[in-house]
Amino acid sequence: MEHKGILLESGTNELEIVEFEVANNKFGINVIKVKEIIQPIPVTFIPHAHPHVEGIIQLRGEVLPVVDMLRVLGIQSTERNPQQKYIVAEFNKQRVVFHVDNVTQIHRISWDQIEKPSDMYQGGTSQVIGVIKQNEQMILLLDFERIMVDINPDSGISVEAVKKLGKRERSEKRILIAEDSPLLRKLLFDTMNEAGYENVEFFENGRDAYEYLESITKAGSDVSEHIQLVVTDIEMPQMDGHHLTRKIKEHPDLQKLPVIIFSSLITDDLRHKGDQVGAEDQISKPEIAELILRVDQLIL
Repeated sequence: MEHKGILLESGTNELEIVEFEVANNKFGINVIKVKEIIQPIPVTFIPHAHPHVEGIIQLRGEVLPVVDMLRVLGIQSTERNPQQKYIVAEFNKQRVVFHVDNVTQIHRISWDQIEKPSDMYQGGTSQVIGVIKQNEQMILLLDFERIMVDINPDSGISVEAVKKLGKRERSEKRILIAEDSPLLRKLLFDTMNEAGYENVEFFENGRDAYEYLESITKAGSDVSEHIQLVVTDIEMPQMDGHHLTRKIKEHPDLQKLPVIIFSSLITDDLRHKGDQVGAEDQISKPEIAELILRVDQLIL
């Protein structure tokens, strides 16, 4: 499945998701993460691999891990659907194959149609980042970054990467961060603190972040006296990072705020989307040291 022709215009607050099934349950993955969808091919077993990893395949000369979504989701099932597929995905500067039971269709939706999971049923280790109500059914949007960090912790954000930058001075500068993942908010808090940035304001989505910034200007204050820089993820319920960036850059009193997009979706193919909405820079997760150095350049 080549999807370059259906990439959305930047900053519209819309996304396209590939709907797939695992044991008759419906899930979604952002089209931007999907490189292609293929029929299953023979897998080479890897001794002592993580329990979620079936093994490896060779695809056009590239060796890729195959992750079994039945195991990831803790579903006990011995029979595989005859429609099963491999979703070849790319994010966080890595390629991986997700083994699913079926791929059904593509939906184009707005981020404000995606509900944040309730803490009551989400739990601390849930892989669900959003719930999409589609007619009488629900599609669960999965946190594929978290799935991969659970398999390979070294692929996540590391405080050690910041420590390698050497001794850091404390900074009074205030940074706003929009990030929907509780796990990543905690990691970003720790790493920013290690880097000397102790005044960090976190928001779970772009809409809450924008309303906060707008409230400062409505009160008659100069936003730069309260916030010196914005760091935003792209994939967030209610309002995504591209739309947030565009709204900041179109607002006469907010446009001077520097914005860095920090996302697993920063690739050569998609960098133009952040450029179009006016971001000062775009850095791929998990390159936290690179993010810190860019923050230094923009506000110190």
